[in-house]
Amino acid sequence: MSTPNTTVEPPDSVESTIEPRRIAELANGFRGAKTLLSAVELGLFTKLAGASRDAGTLSQEVGIAARGARDFLDTLVALGLLDRDGAGRYRNTPETEQYLDANKPAYMGAELAHLNVRMYPHWQHLTKALRSGEPQSDAGTEGYFNTLYSDEARRELFVKGMTAGARRSALAIARRFPWREFATVMDVGTAEGGLPVEIATVHPHITGGGFDLPAVAPQFDRHVRAHNLSERLRFYPGDFHCDPLPRMDVMVFGRVLHNWDLATKKMLLKKAHDALPTGGAVIIYERLIDDDRRVNAQALLGSLNMLLMTSGGFDFTGADCVGWMEETGFREICVGALTSDMSMVTGLK
Repeated sequence: MSTPNTTVEPPDSVESTIEPRRIAELANGFRGAKTLLSAVELGLFTKLAGASRDAGTLSQEVGIAARGARDFLDTLVALGLLDRDGAGRYRNTPETEQYLDANKPAYMGAELAHLNVRMYPHWQHLTKALRSGEPQSDAGTEGYFNTLYSDEARRELFVKGMTAGARRSALAIARRFPWREFATVMDVGTAEGGLPVEIATVHPHITGGGFDLPAVAPQFDRHVRAHNLSERLRFYPGDFHCDPLPRMDVMVFGRVLHNWDLATKKMLLKKAHDALPTGGAVIIYERLIDDDRRVNAQALLGSLNMLLMTSGGFDFTGADCVGWMEETGFREICVGALTSDMSMVTGLK
């Protein structure tokens, strides 16, 4: 009588039931990001605005060699950034037509140019930053913004990127905040003044301006003048580390607090509280981390960006911000969604 085979076969391995696709996509995410950033740098979407081109014509017009042209253009198709018809002609998608044509008001290419030139190169040093806890940017001994603003080309790239990146949030703030109850606004860390321009455009009674380091005054004046708002908005030069903030009815910190350590965050809130009249308001808008710190990967990645670029900056949750504001003395604090990726925190003195 033969002995039955009692060997237990191992169950299907985990490898056979769980695909590593998400891991692979994350690991290779830089390829798609850089393809988009290079297309913006080449002006490809602007060239295709309202038109279509075959691969040869488009390659010549944007200045790319024949060898990689077809793969580059078809990669943009596969990423959902271009469409290609049956005749092999490429055209923008509705999304890229609206947001990546440099001649349209919603153009966000300036923000992507800032990411391409200033942010992208530093991310290769993330491991070093994590090990050392030190920034990997070229801030130098003068501090990140003083160093950034000292070079005209980098300053221009930065302020235009900030305006492009903040435009949707600025429009939402202009429409949702009860501006009829206030007369003046001060945008702290204003760059070229994109936020006060949007607010003053929607609300003709509003006056005020923007506060920032003196180096960006020419960019602010140019942007405000281009929107015919020079009589209502002006630039207030200063350094908020050592200077008081101008007195206005509403103080706005747009993507500013995340640049600084906790002590500086609280100091800025205190300065805003001191400068506001009783009944005045503060507005903070940021890409807030969810309170449980599990869901909003983009906000958490933004905080890692602060590790790379600044000496003490970090992003934060809505609950964090509310706590700091209560500690400062603000009341009637509200947290709410502003755009698909930005949130607004408001409080009254």
